[in-house]
Amino acid sequence: MVASLPEICAVGLMSGTSMDGIDIAVLWTDGRDAVRRGPGGFAPYEASFRRRIEASLVDAAAIGQRGERPGDLGGLETEITRRHAEVVRDFLTDHPEIEPQLIGFHGQTVLHRPERGVTVQLGDGALLARETGIAVVSDMRAADMEHGGQGAPLAPAYHAALARSLPERLRRFPVCFVNIGGISNITFVPRTGDPVAFDSGPGNALIDQWVAREGGVPFDADGMIASEGGVVETIVARYLDKPFFARTGPKSLDRNDFTLADAEGMDLADGARTLANVSAAAILKAAEHMPEPPKLWILCGGGRKNPHILADLREGAGEEAVILAEDAGLDGDAMEAEAWAYLAVRAKEGLPLSWPTTTACSRPVSGGVYHRPAGEK
Repeated sequence: MVASLPEICAVGLMSGTSMDGIDIAVLWTDGRDAVRRGPGGFAPYEASFRRRIEASLVDAAAIGQRGERPGDLGGLETEITRRHAEVVRDFLTDHPEIEPQLIGFHGQTVLHRPERGVTVQLGDGALLARETGIAVVSDMRAADMEHGGQGAPLAPAYHAALARSLPERLRRFPVCFVNIGGISNITFVPRTGDPVAFDSGPGNALIDQWVAREGGVPFDADGMIASEGGVVETIVARYLDKPFFARTGPKSLDRNDFTLADAEGMDLADGARTLANVSAAAILKAAEHMPEPPKLWILCGGGRKNPHILADLREGAGEEAVILAEDAGLDGDAMEAEAWAYLAVRAKEGLPLSWPTTTACSRPVSGGVYHRPAGEK
């Protein structure tokens, strides 16, 4: 029998591939099955800072070793870390009853090239520990890659814990969690055994890039632009014909692996609607690489708010089979930040963050770098 571990109050911080801001969430967990969710929040980046991060991807493309910070990346890393520290301080001021013992710090991904064994998340864990006075676990992808893994996705460990805690009426295994961020990823959770996970394709990134370029707005709020357009099936087929979709998992993507090059020629509304269909079709296509069809799909991440992605998924998988995280009593906005809190505790306890079935690592791998705050021995 596995001995129970004490619960730790942890804060998770996530700045995802949509590059729109910082999610923060609180979790009390033992890093295993005990999960008590606390409050969460979101601090948006202003448009100018978002553009600065997007511009940094050009510098990041020149990185050869993980520690390199060409161009503006060094200064940007410090600024991103200080913004995360400010978010933590403000959050704890608003929630004085919360006394976290640990922070799980994801940082901002600017390069992810698993074929080269390189992934770069801008974020200085030691600086965050100094700024907040709280222990920090950062850099949780590196160890997985050192053991032959893709370095992503890492949220499956948390998804598996959530699946085991679902209300009885929703415990219809296998359960598939779908996170629709800039890139979408899925976690297939069987009734027994390790989860299966991989990136499924573009999520919001192409839609955001399209409406920014063609319409001058950062995203298609509530799918309003797409509601005026129609799906151009030839464009959808062009995207789904990419070699990525034929590959079995585990597999992961960089934000720039899919571009707008295949979407040229559409008007604004048709483009927004078609790219929403691409996102949904890519998720449904992922079922081809699962051990069996999921009985329940649970959607989280910003893309779940796009009604066209949701409708296309329900049309493809069945109306009753696709639900939002909130329908399961979860928070679809906070789930990734919660995952990073959960992973930080697992890392501290030396528990696996990934498995061969989630990232293609050679064996179950823990990871992360622990940063002590001033005064901790």
